[in-house]
Amino acid sequence: MKRTLVIALALLAAGAGVAGGLYWWRVGRFLESTDNAYVQADISVVSPKIQGYVREIRVAENQRVRAGDVLVVIEDRDFAARRAEAEAQLAAQQAAITTIEDEIVQQQAMIAQAEAAVTSAEADRLRAQQDLARYRTLAESAVASRQRLETAEAEARKGDAALLKAKAGLAAERNRLPVLGSQKQEAQAKLGQLRAALELARIDLDDTVIRAPVDGVVGNRSVQVGQLVKPGTQLLAVVPLPEVYIVANFKETQVQRMRPGQRVSITVDAFPGRAIAGTVESFAPASGSEFSLLPPENATGNFTKIVQRLPVRIAVPAANPLAGLLRPGLSVVAEVDTREADGSAVGSLLGASAPALRTASAR
Repeated sequence: MKRTLVIALALLAAGAGVAGGLYWWRVGRFLESTDNAYVQADISVVSPKIQGYVREIRVAENQRVRAGDVLVVIEDRDFAARRAEAEAQLAAQQAAITTIEDEIVQQQAMIAQAEAAVTSAEADRLRAQQDLARYRTLAESAVASRQRLETAEAEARKGDAALLKAKAGLAAERNRLPVLGSQKQEAQAKLGQLRAALELARIDLDDTVIRAPVDGVVGNRSVQVGQLVKPGTQLLAVVPLPEVYIVANFKETQVQRMRPGQRVSITVDAFPGRAIAGTVESFAPASGSEFSLLPPENATGNFTKIVQRLPVRIAVPAANPLAGLLRPGLSVVAEVDTREADGSAVGSLLGASAPALRTASAR
């Protein structure tokens, strides 16, 4: 009986070993797992674009908000006054342009008047020239006196001078028209500048009301009423829950058979026993050490080879058992089933072929 029990146990152990070996050969050797993985989200850090004192805070810590909801209001009296000043300057400049346009119309009338004066001066000169010709003929026949001839000559010279004066006046009036045109262009350019200044003032006034950029939950609120804030001051953060994903840092020796689209089993430390399914979405363009504050300098004498890790982004479906419960920063265990592939090679993403990766792994 004892011998039979020993044989049964031996057969059972052998069967379990064979079953385990078959499972490893068919499934286990294709599973790549890491506990260096965390829940992540595209967190929006909210900061003001202007400087001012906080007048009102309309959200509480951990409050859910929608895109466009008012979060913080900054005192806007200064900005409202600047907008009013910009509007007044714009109105004054528009009035100045209207004045220049009226001057252009008036100048055109002055040019017409000067042209009429030239025409009148030409007529007077022609009459004086004709009188001079007649009196010269009469003076040669001794019919007209020498004094009358000299008077006619003087009138002719006055006619010539008057014509020159009228033409000079016409030229001056015509030359003033381009000057007014240049003044109008300058005024219009300044008008555009003032319109831009008014738009900036309106934008600054609108920026006194800070709104939520995305749907999510408010967190890390550090702003207080009456606080002086400046551009870049972190007021709070909006976490776009439940839109989260997983970033798993796999060893470089694990990514040989990984492909986008492969299924991932995810276990969250905060919720043991409740696994969720994910999908490999993409691979980082470089290892984590390359993006660190002080990247390693391997061209040194004290080189020590360390297995690098490659961040892998894993998509989590919206309809998962832990929807709404996952929070960025939670630790997870990610297990990728590498039996499925879409034909793209991670080796090409890393700049190396699959044989090269196998060689590096063997070393």
